[in-house]
Amino acid sequence: MKCRRTIRTVLLLLLLAPLAAGDRDSGSDAGFEKVAGAEWDALNTEMAELRRAGESDRAVVVAKKALEVAEKNVGSNHPDVAESLNNLAALYGTQGDYAQAEPLFKRALAIHEQVLGPDHPSVAIDLNNLGLLYQSQGDDAQAVRFYERALAINEQALGPDHPGLPTDLNKLALLYTSRGDYAQAEPLYKRVLAAHETALGPDHPAVAIGLNNLGSLYEAMGDYARAESLYQRALAINEKALGPSHPGVAIGLNNLALLYQRKGDYAQAEPLYKHALAIKEEVLGPDHPSLATNLDNLAALYRATEREEEAEVLEQRATRIREMQR
Repeated sequence: MKCRRTIRTVLLLLLLAPLAAGDRDSGSDAGFEKVAGAEWDALNTEMAELRRAGESDRAVVVAKKALEVAEKNVGSNHPDVAESLNNLAALYGTQGDYAQAEPLFKRALAIHEQVLGPDHPSVAIDLNNLGLLYQSQGDDAQAVRFYERALAINEQALGPDHPGLPTDLNKLALLYTSRGDYAQAEPLYKRVLAAHETALGPDHPAVAIGLNNLGSLYEAMGDYARAESLYQRALAINEKALGPSHPGVAIGLNNLALLYQRKGDYAQAEPLYKHALAIKEEVLGPDHPSLATNLDNLAALYRATEREEEAEVLEQRATRIREMQR
């Protein structure tokens, strides 16, 4: 059976670097006063505004100028310079220019390690940036190495109950899952879920994300009973917290439908697919790009149940939607 899968998990990744001074964690370079100057601050603010507006080319020009100003005012080995390096590298990363981004991220890491020490949370940010860069290029082995070191630093420096830690855990767990290393991923997913339940309560949408992630892992492992239970709980949370017509509910419905289809239980899967599709059509419109995958999933079920004409209609509609996005 062949079917396209919608996104089961919500990947809680950091952007490819801290943002400019006004947007970043002011404690990340604790102990160092911002001394690169008012011009540098103004350039960072302008760069961040351009970045948010999607004007990355102009933002790169401003980020380069900010880096020059920082190097002139504080020398080449100050955390302000590392911040500018990260900002510029992040912009290159979002443009897919990984060759330009990599040496900048590495230089920022070297500065923080030298000035702040190898176990400082700012070093963990740099490691996460590099991990995401390598992951974006398909180099999962390198990404795991950087993510693991970042997680170890943050656990030691921030403590096991820090609210930012689930992001690191989830990122690494997702990467382990994509590599088929389920034994490594499972305890991390469980820690993320427990952390969100403790901090946010058992009925928060973030808990539903954790349940879906863990359910997806169990489904990949062939443990359909546990996967089904987790998906059902996640769906119930989102229906209550987000409302019955939220796109997040459509994702939960699709997760369950895919599971039932994998088990060959087409009678259970079909109404869930249709419900998910109806929600997206109502909320996002009939030509939204995400509908194409839902249409393909339902078409795959129709083909599996020998309803070829119905399947072809859905596949043609999915093709039209994708062509509209080109």
